[in-house]
Amino acid sequence: MPSAHRPGLRVSSGLTIPEAELSWRFSRSSGPGGQGVNTADSRVELVWDAANSTVLSPHQRERLLDRLSGRLVDGVLTIAASEHRAQLRNRDAARDRL
Repeated sequence: MPSAHRPGLRVSSGLTIPEAELSWRFSRSSGPGGQGVNTADSRVELVWDAANSTVLSPHQRERLLDRLSGRLVDGVLTIAASEHRAQLRNRDAARDRL
């Protein structure tokens, strides 16, 4: 199923992050890959404000903020992906990591 048609990011059977809570940033990839990398914004960052998420229970939020404390900046989790030359593949890779 194409990522544009997903109502959100399913984390588990009981937890789906709504698409409205996810935001994307795009930039040029600095890795190898030829001329396409120099002109296309293929690097992606998936951003989720976990501290203010509406889908987490207080217990889930507390556990998540504790376990990911080293990866969060002000309660926000950012996942970067730039291993693929295509932006769409990097978007899928970032969603899978989250």
